[in-house]
Amino acid sequence: MELMINKELKEELITFRKMLHANPEVSKKEYNTANSVAKFLKSCTPSKVIENIGGTGIVAIFDSEKPGKSVMFRAELDALPIQETNTFKHASTIKGVSHKCGHDGHTTVLLGLARLLSDQKPKTGKIFLLFQPAEEEGEGAKTIFADSKFEDLKPDYIFAFHNLPGYPLNQIIVKNDSFTAAVKSIIIKINGKTAHAAEPENGLNPALAIAEILQESEKLSNNDPNREDFTLITPIHIEMGEIAYGISAGYGEIRLTIRTWNENTMKKLTADLIKCIEKASENHQMPITYSWTQEFYANQNDGEAVAIIKESAKSLSFDIFERKFPFKWGEDFGLFTQNFKGAMFGIGSGEKSPALHNPDYDFPDEILPTAIQLFHQISLRILS
Repeated sequence: MELMINKELKEELITFRKMLHANPEVSKKEYNTANSVAKFLKSCTPSKVIENIGGTGIVAIFDSEKPGKSVMFRAELDALPIQETNTFKHASTIKGVSHKCGHDGHTTVLLGLARLLSDQKPKTGKIFLLFQPAEEEGEGAKTIFADSKFEDLKPDYIFAFHNLPGYPLNQIIVKNDSFTAAVKSIIIKINGKTAHAAEPENGLNPALAIAEILQESEKLSNNDPNREDFTLITPIHIEMGEIAYGISAGYGEIRLTIRTWNENTMKKLTADLIKCIEKASENHQMPITYSWTQEFYANQNDGEAVAIIKESAKSLSFDIFERKFPFKWGEDFGLFTQNFKGAMFGIGSGEKSPALHNPDYDFPDEILPTAIQLFHQISLRILS
């Protein structure tokens, strides 16, 4: 049964989405965004709205007050520290910040679902709408989990979608098992000793240690996405010394990101990389320390949850594409799929759409009705 999104609702949602796009906020600073979302939600008369969960997060609860299963749908609130190059009327008004991942659209989809649920409350069980902060930093899901307000909201199923440039508009992209990669970043600090450039033997220059770590870490990469043991280590930033030709550097720093398809491979790759660092420290006789940051767990899609997405999409006569291997990028939703039965899927945002995180990207409003209807159909299948 297709649920129609009428013209009035679609125009209301597009106006709201463009307002969010024009007023972006980066991770952990989504204060005005959260206030606007909460105000919209309260007009949809949910059973309860929980604010300030995991920071600026929000959960709206639509409770039938009858026994049954519960399903959660999640969207993201944060934007990126990217200067927008678009010149349309709803372009970002905040210098150096813009919605270049489509979180303004993802959030608007959940608000559209809330508007539908205000007229069609669930007949059994509960529906949770989660608006998560700080997805781009990989911290938002962790802060949600750490918040005591989340403890009583453990859903039977959880779903999220991401718009996907490069795919036909409104195509539904699904995959069993891993949907996105496990990703985390490492900061490696090499503490040598500064000396005169004419007498480097009196110091400890980190250059060779940096070179060794880069060469050995490259050997750990297997950048073939068709392989189950896919691994990828990418140098992101290297720093060493100063631009002063009379000085032999005494400090160096390397930043890398590492990616795998699953958590088991990630554990092995992490251990192997640490061995490389420890060996370089021993070989060059200088202290090397490291720390981890921005960790994204692999989105481990549950087979039953993927089947529900496919059945729901088919009932709406949507085009479905089954992807063979995961996406290489990380997504904070992975922590939820590691702990609850659920899945992430994609919706095509156009084969010619600018790529995610590009300065000229903009979320396509044409996919708003598709996402809203699919989420609603998923809820009907689970709660009936």
